[in-house]
Amino acid sequence: MKKFLLITLLSTVSLLGTIASRAADATNAAPPAPPTPTIEQRLAGVEAYIANTDPTAPLKGADGKIPDGLTTIAAGNPGPGHNGWMMTSSALVLFMTLPGLFLFYGGLVRKKNILSVIAQCFGIAGLVTILWVVFGYSMVFADGSGPFIGNMKFAWLKGVDSLPNTNYAYWVSHNVFSMYQLMFAIITPALILGAIANA
Repeated sequence: MKKFLLITLLSTVSLLGTIASRAADATNAAPPAPPTPTIEQRLAGVEAYIANTDPTAPLKGADGKIPDGLTTIAAGNPGPGHNGWMMTSSALVLFMTLPGLFLFYGGLVRKKNILSVIAQCFGIAGLVTILWVVFGYSMVFADGSGPFIGNMKFAWLKGVDSLPNTNYAYWVSHNVFSMYQLMFAIITPALILGAIANA
């Protein structure tokens, strides 16, 4: 009799454990798969890449919102061609500043002032880069700022990552955009050196 009760008890415990694990599996079941974009929406994403327009526009419904979970590869990702061209352009502008500008101004001044012009161009490039990283980019391009001056949202380039900042570009990474703008921040004061080249 004792064996019978022991076997019954073990069988009941085993059965309850199986029922509990199946109930846990049912509650932890995978959520339903997100909706998949249609072929038309995916092709519209490719067209948005080529036309340099909003990649999320074809996904938006009549209310202007994207349904939960609906996405394509194009939405929210930087475009390699756009980034490649922005990096090439940044390098060209930097090339205009450092060798180009100091050689240009160096040809306009007396021999004793060439080293001064070169040093000023390199000094401006270093100083503007530091100021740009610390607060310059944030003061110029942070959103939610006043009409004339920005805020410190992007100070020390915090939050400036490889995802696009759609306030300025749909396909260009935020950090590439920041470096592109830095090149123009460098060349602007360097151009002013022409006024004091022989000083």
